[in-house]
Parts: sequence; C-alpha cells; structure tokens
Amino acid sequence: MKRSHFLLHLLLILLAFSSFSVLINLISKPKPRPYPSLQNPNSRFLHPALKVYVADLPRSFNYGLLSDLYSLSGHDNRLGTNPDADHFSSFFYRLFKTYLSVPPYPENPLIKPHAAEYWLLKHLEMNKNPGGATVVRVRNLDDADVVLVPFFASLSAEMELGWGSKGKFRKKNGEKNGDYRRQREVVDRIKASAAWRRSGGRDHVFVMSDPVAMWHVRIEIAPAILLVEDFGGWYQTDMRATANGDACNSTYIIQHTEASLLKDVIVPYNHLIPRLHISQNQPRHTLLYFKGAKHRHRGGSIREKLWKLLEKEPGVKMEQGSLNATGLEEAKRGMQDAEFCLHPAGDTPTSCRLFDAIASLCIPVIVSDQIELPFEGVLDYTKFAVFVSVKNALTPNWLIEHLRDFSEKKKERFRVNLAGVQSYFEYEGGDAVSQIWEMVYQKLPMIRQGLVADRRKLDDRELKPVTCLCT
Repeated sequence: MKRSHFLLHLLLILLAFSSFSVLINLISKPKPRPYPSLQNPNSRFLHPALKVYVADLPRSFNYGLLSDLYSLSGHDNRLGTNPDADHFSSFFYRLFKTYLSVPPYPENPLIKPHAAEYWLLKHLEMNKNPGGATVVRVRNLDDADVVLVPFFASLSAEMELGWGSKGKFRKKNGEKNGDYRRQREVVDRIKASAAWRRSGGRDHVFVMSDPVAMWHVRIEIAPAILLVEDFGGWYQTDMRATANGDACNSTYIIQHTEASLLKDVIVPYNHLIPRLHISQNQPRHTLLYFKGAKHRHRGGSIREKLWKLLEKEPGVKMEQGSLNATGLEEAKRGMQDAEFCLHPAGDTPTSCRLFDAIASLCIPVIVSDQIELPFEGVLDYTKFAVFVSVKNALTPNWLIEHLRDFSEKKKERFRVNLAGVQSYFEYEGGDAVSQIWEMVYQKLPMIRQGLVADRRKLDDRELKPVTCLCT
C-alpha cells in the first residue's frame, strides 16, 4: 500500500512539474521576427479544410511498429549504438508507458529525419478542434478529399537496414526481410479496399520520405500522391546504370514516370540540430562550415572535389562526421558559429543538413543543379539561401570569393529571413504539417480532373500517374 501511495504521489508531482514547464516555455519562448516578403501572400490557406480519411490498417503498421523498434535487442549496426535504448528502458518509461497511446518517434539520427509520417498521422488524431484548421480527419470515405495510408514506411525500411542487413533489404523474401513483408501486406490491403477501387489510388497519400521507403512496391502505388524528401533516389539516372547502357531498366531507381512535382509533394527532413532562435544568436567566427561524409555516390561525388578545393582555405572548416552524440554536438557548435553552411549533394540532391543549417541560422550554400525544395512557391529560398551551380563551385577560388563579397548587412538580412521561416520546417509545434497538407490540397483539381476523365474510358486499363504537362 505504501509503495502504491508513493508511486501515485510521484506521478502527481511529475505531472505538475511537466505542466509548469510547458507553461514557462510558452511564456518565455522567443518569437522569431516574421518576414512577410518571403511568402506568397495568396498561399495562406484561404479555402475550406482538406478532408482526410485515414485508411484502415492495423496499428502494427504505424504506432505498433514503434513499439517493435523499442523492443529490439542489440544496436543499430550502422551506428554501433542504440540511441533510444537507455531512454526507453528507464524507470520513468516503464512507469508511464501504459498511458502512452502514441509512443514518441525515435531519436536515432538515421531515423529521426524521416519523421513526417509520424507527425502527419499524429496531427490528424490529436486535432480535437478543427475550426479554422487547414486539415480535418473525416470518418466517412464519401466525405474525403484524400485518403492517408497510415504506414510508417520510412521507419519500416530503417529498421530493416539497422537491425537486418543491406543485402537482405534488397531481396523480396518475406521470411528474412520484414520490411518487404510489411510493404507487400500494406499494398495488398490498400489495393483491395473500396477507396482504392473508387479512384485507382489517385487520391491516396503515401508518406515515403526516406529514399528507400516502399522500395519493392513503388510501381504499384505510382498513381498515388507520394510525399518524398526529394526525387534524387527516384528518377535521376544512376551513374553505374548509365555506364552499362541500361539506365532505363535499372531496378535501383524509381523512374520519372512514377514520381513528379505535378502529383507529388516534397517534404522537409526533420532537423537533428536544435532550433536556435534569433535572440540567441552570437557572433560567428567561421566563414563556411561543412561536416559530413567526404565520399558519396552518384551526384554526391562533388563532395570530394569540393573538399580538395576548400579544406585549406582560411575561415573554412571541413570536417569528417559521424551521427553519434559527439558528432551531432560538434555539428551544432560548428553550424552555430559559421556564417555559411555548405550543402552539396549526397546520395540524393538534398539531406537533413540543409534543415539543420536553417535551424542553426547558418546561411545555406546549396551546390546543386537539380535540387527540389519543400514549399517552393510559398517560400522564396533566394532570400535566405545561396545557390551555386556545380560549375561555379568547382572553379578554384570562385565560391570563397563569392561568399566574402557578402556585406555584414546582407548576411544579417539573410539571417533574419532564416528566423522568419524556421517554423515552416518544424514538425512539432511548427507549421510543417499544415504546410504539407496545404501542398496536398493544391493537387485536388488535378486529381478530380483525372477521376472524371477516367469515367469515360472504355476498358479497365490500370491508371497511370500524371507526370508531365503536354504542350
């Protein structure tokens, strides 16, 4: 009896402390200065809320998958550690887990950047006051504008890569590849549903931000709206396939016929570096900073060339990086002390590093000829980021001289602009979720046009995704 009273008192004390902490945070949290010229004035949700129906999938494909992750033994074989193991084996987690209907998304730095799938679903389920909201969940399919497929595809893929093996990940073997088994079951369930039969999948939304999410079934869901972080792992030509003359037949890239800005949405990575508010900004002592892998594949081969050009330049820090706790802390210090943060392509044109730079108020220097960015048309990236062609970046001395030409006044203006857009890239407590749904809303006329046109077809040919505007 005494033990139960002790636990009850402990619970009440912790809940009171938590409520007090939230209140203090709301009162004291610095507010970034808005910068309206960065935004399209016609883009701020001047329409009815988007009505979203959540497809019927077992919990094991979303929140249950998180529980499976936290019960895994051993560590992520790519990190050598399990960043979430200590936290979720703690006394407090065991005490409260009974009451946690929605487990937290992992802190693992290889998984956390792809948290869009978690926050989009959680936002729908926690939104108890839809008045004035940009999106509302509906329980009747006939009332819905779009259908969200609640599968944590990125988490599923990363679990297989981290606790399985890359070799098995590529194979369609349900016994050895848990991710493939889940992909297969999700697609079979969804394509057998009345919702899919009604639209051929055109109005379905799959969140697959990780470039390898839904790896084996991507052709089957091509008509749907795909929420991705970029198209780099999708339809860009694989260098090795090109060299062998069979790029169009490569099974290692998603073809342009399956992904397109016309029907799909680019979503931001979830940043790893904590947000720095403009009121917390301190004088910066480094001109240009980069931390990450020196060698990457495909378009990321530019990194090694840039490294050779820049590593000995005064005011430039080029650091090999790892995603352990020490590496993240070093990256945080480096970004918060730098005027500019270099963002060359990796295995895909963009990475979490861009959004870490924005969170750190470090002016991004984007070196890419084929990058796609979230919320373009709503945000004007040229007001807070520097864009450099690959050709110019690889011209000796060009990049450093260009950055040194920025006046203090111009750098300060860019930094204030960064502060004004930070909330667009915040999933928890920010505007990222609402803005993603806004981008989905903009696809509705195209979806409806396609559905109406399909009614006059004379056969049962499978729907093809819209990928180009013909002239």
